[in-house]
Amino acid sequence: MAQLSDDCFAFGGPMQPIDEAAALIASKLSAVEEIETVPLAQADGRVLAKDMRAPLALPPFTNSAVDGYAVRGADLPQTAETAFALAGRVQAGMAPDMSVLSGETIRIFTGAPMPDGADTVFMQEDVRVDGAGSVLLPPGLKRGANVRPAGEDIALGETVLPAGHRMRPQDVALAAALGFADVEVRRRIRVAVFSTGDEIVAPGGMRGPAQLFDSNRFMLMAMLARLGCETMDLGILADDRDLIAGRLSDAASTHDLILTSGGVSTGEADCVRAAVESVGSLVFWRVAIKPGRPVAMGVIRGVPLIGLPGNPVASFVTFVHIARPAILALAGARPQPAIPTAVRAAFSYRKKLGRREYVRASLRATDDGGFEAMKFPREGAGLLSSLVATDGIVELGEQTTRVEPGEIVRFLAYSSLI
Repeated sequence: MAQLSDDCFAFGGPMQPIDEAAALIASKLSAVEEIETVPLAQADGRVLAKDMRAPLALPPFTNSAVDGYAVRGADLPQTAETAFALAGRVQAGMAPDMSVLSGETIRIFTGAPMPDGADTVFMQEDVRVDGAGSVLLPPGLKRGANVRPAGEDIALGETVLPAGHRMRPQDVALAAALGFADVEVRRRIRVAVFSTGDEIVAPGGMRGPAQLFDSNRFMLMAMLARLGCETMDLGILADDRDLIAGRLSDAASTHDLILTSGGVSTGEADCVRAAVESVGSLVFWRVAIKPGRPVAMGVIRGVPLIGLPGNPVASFVTFVHIARPAILALAGARPQPAIPTAVRAAFSYRKKLGRREYVRASLRATDDGGFEAMKFPREGAGLLSSLVATDGIVELGEQTTRVEPGEIVRFLAYSSLI
């Protein structure tokens, strides 16, 4: 597990841009050291511990890209349709035991190895077979057409996936094509998740007239699961300093990260803050972002703590931009910045200079084949419906102060964030 100094997150400067804050936080965290071997079928979402190098070329042999007829390039018809003698047949999975001679062609199927002497394949729909068994090949085909050379896709010994790469289904397919039955990966990081405050109760419990059901904890655990974390639900921390301190200290002994929601904010003299400081250290990371109050950063027994805001939308946004990079760093994964899509705004908006803001929006197709972003009609960081009813968030940079309909804006789909 990470062993951090109590002051590693200390920061006393002005409001910091979100990208700088996220990069600095991630830079303080080291990847878990433990490595394990998992079957390939369980590799999706895992982080490679070592470079994956190709133990063979892909394709491993030169083969036909189509169903058709293989010939020698030197025999290609130049000006008129030419008759060739049919000398054999090669199917996929079959090693050819014949060579192509001048004036001959061999029937071949997609994926079948090219017979000796042949270097070009005519597609079957482009040729004619006469009643005498000859194959009539048309002129105009280039030498080497419809053939996949050995190593065309992957060269022997090539690094196909680097250490730190987070596996995707297409990566699993590549590993399988190269013959890997299992892969070496970093172990999953262990994250303890708490909600805080007497004002919330667990879903299914008895809710008092002034209480709310806890939603953030379940949202965060779902997001952590998508990042491949091993998550421990440690419930709700009541407003009791000693109880909180004990639970946090216990969590630090068996987890790589402690993630909390609500209850710790700049200027609050509450028991959560006091409890954290009694067993570790706590600083407030002042980030120029909306929605999102200051994110609490701290260290308990050498283990990082991230305290997210209590409002659901603020918790979601700060998780994506602060917690996610930190989690990837702990997991040994290479940075995975979200790639925005350029769309047109279908709304007007005003914002403060020097602060990045995220506007919840839905996409709508336009008549010219593009897309425009429609802003959710209501504001408020506590509106869960705004996350459910939209497709993503429009990112407005620090230097932007206004947006008008028709302007190009940066849209981040939820699917790219979680």
